[in-house]
Amino acid sequence: MNNSLVTFQLDNGLRLLIREIHTAPIVSCWVWYGIGSRNELPGKTGLSHWVEHMQFKGTAQRSASWMDHSIARLGGHWNAFTSPDWTTYFETLPASALETALALEADRMRGSLFEPGEVETERTVILSEREGMENEPLFRLNEAVQLRAFQRHPYRNEVIGAKEDLLALTREDLYGHYQNYYQPANALVCLAGDINPEKAFALTRQYFGHLESEPADKLIPTPEDDLPAFDRVDLSGPGDATFVEVAWRAPKADSEDFFAFTILESLLTGPSSLNMFGGGGISNRTSRLYLALVEKELAVSVGGNLNANVDPGSFTINLTKHPARSVRRLLSALDAQIEIIQSEPITQAEIDRAVKQAKALFAYGSDNITNQAFWMGYANSFADYSWFAEYVERLAAVSPEQVRNTAGKYLRPDARVIGVYTPNGTGGAND
Repeated sequence: MNNSLVTFQLDNGLRLLIREIHTAPIVSCWVWYGIGSRNELPGKTGLSHWVEHMQFKGTAQRSASWMDHSIARLGGHWNAFTSPDWTTYFETLPASALETALALEADRMRGSLFEPGEVETERTVILSEREGMENEPLFRLNEAVQLRAFQRHPYRNEVIGAKEDLLALTREDLYGHYQNYYQPANALVCLAGDINPEKAFALTRQYFGHLESEPADKLIPTPEDDLPAFDRVDLSGPGDATFVEVAWRAPKADSEDFFAFTILESLLTGPSSLNMFGGGGISNRTSRLYLALVEKELAVSVGGNLNANVDPGSFTINLTKHPARSVRRLLSALDAQIEIIQSEPITQAEIDRAVKQAKALFAYGSDNITNQAFWMGYANSFADYSWFAEYVERLAAVSPEQVRNTAGKYLRPDARVIGVYTPNGTGGAND
């Protein structure tokens, strides 16, 4: 794989990354903004996600329907995503239509309208989305656990925002957030596909070069390196199953510990893809917790979640309890497996299998032009492109001793949050 990039920067601070891929006559254009729920103040949660929605509502030059139809007529597709650390927008379309994507993104970087009627319409949409999530036990459980896992850092908040904030936010709040963060100096344009770098740079300068940047008033939260002391949260509600979530602090993505933790996650709960588009799912049936908990009929399912974040985040293990077993027995078996991985030798064969699985997932998640453009911006959101280019090699360099030390450092019984969701009307041994 050729990972070489061409980089440019405009006078207004806009950064541009270009990667030529001539396997098909298409191009993927991504614009990444250095703003996510991580940069939101208490009482203003959900701003970044809501602003993302408003970017599809039209500008003074382009109506919402015009933007949508112009992409569809070209046979392209577009979308956007908000995370704790960033907000991004993309179009994938014929290479000959790159100018259309750049013109559209430059227009909505500074020209979105935020009409009051559209703001209220979108408030209803987002509140409905939030209420739908609240009907899901796993969402409720994860939200409760993260609120306990972080004392102050905004990673404690859901990207969609708290319901009381969504009811109180105003059009002025949204537009002020947009004006502050949506500017060239806080943006990265990533282009991948069948393009000429010099021509792509000229088009980017044509459409973005005249936009001015002003100093942004950006909240940079203080990282929380350690979890508070052991805590537990119990919830109940509709449903048929009991769910358990256990959270520990996890290293930030540009830490050396992150790569050892990635192997640790794979050994415990199975490999997972960092690419939001996924692809090529690999079974976790060989993972230690699947064998010890699901095969032994203590749990119905097991999974893990490790995200690549700017600041230290959280690693969670999610379990669905077997109906004939107790929560206490399930947690005891989980603790036993964690103690084993912290104290007993890990074989090189296990490490090699985890690296092989990660390499396969990495290949699946990098197999098209859209994914390649995604990785260019994603890696730069918390590190730089070398993080992506060297990912597999850095995993392969992790030793069994590093994995064991990482487990001992992070998976501490005195620094975790346990959450239990019990369906209404059930009784018995769930302690």
